[in-house]
Amino acid sequence: MGVALFNRRGLVWAGRRVDDPGGPAGAHWQMPQGGIDPGETPEQAALRELKEEIGTDKAAVVGKIADWLSYDVPPKLADRVWGGRYRGQRQLWFALRFTGTDKDIDLKAHGEVEFAEWRWMKLGELPKSVIGFKRDIYARIATEFARFSTPAA
Repeated sequence: MGVALFNRRGLVWAGRRVDDPGGPAGAHWQMPQGGIDPGETPEQAALRELKEEIGTDKAAVVGKIADWLSYDVPPKLADRVWGGRYRGQRQLWFALRFTGTDKDIDLKAHGEVEFAEWRWMKLGELPKSVIGFKRDIYARIATEFARFSTPAA
């Protein structure tokens, strides 16, 4: 499950993972994502993951992609990520409108910090800013969620 969080100006939230070897200059940015726990709906999981990863769930679901999107981790990385247990992910993506302020975002709010830094980006810039094996998914997200990338009324 993945979350495209849009602010009132139509920009989307992106974070640089703490384990991103590129550092700020060569950073790979991504949106919050995670699993669905037993007994949770995908919408509940989206808000929970948002709270765990960026410290706030001040958001409202405004859309979702009807299809599950999948990517494979390149073989040379597959043995190193997720302890070698997974070879890719299948995700249902949601568009959420952020109802809080930037001060509500706290990357250290949860015990396990996932992102070293964050910023608001234009949705169309995100596909070229993510790690290569996720670019096709992010391009699809950019197309599907383009209607949310305009300033909110």
